[in-house]
Amino acid sequence: MSHILLAEDDEAVRSFVKRALELDGHTVIAEEDGAAAAASLARADGAFDLILSDIKMPVMDGIAFALVAGRDYPDVPILLMTGFADQRERASGLDALVHDVVVKPFSLAEIRRAVHDAVHGIVREEERRLYA
Repeated sequence: MSHILLAEDDEAVRSFVKRALELDGHTVIAEEDGAAAAASLARADGAFDLILSDIKMPVMDGIAFALVAGRDYPDVPILLMTGFADQRERASGLDALVHDVVVKPFSLAEIRRAVHDAVHGIVREEERRLYA
């Protein structure tokens, strides 16, 4: 399965997503903000199959983290999550860098499918939410 870097400041969401992905057999490194995730990414020299990050976080938000990750490790797919419409709009300019944006709240099935699609490079245009 995949090696996933998760950046999410909400402990409940972070735990839910981490457990859900581990049940699918993925290895998940979970960090509480973009700065900590960027440090983990650098320590691992980009050895992740996916970056899954919230957009709105303290210290370094998901947009800044995606820009750093995309610059330093362009082959690692990025999947963003947000519950805020204005944050989703901020991600719309990153369509070449970000695989998709998952809208919170999401179900277990939705996050599992989004991760599967991102890891395997599947783009479902009818569901792509970058421009929603």
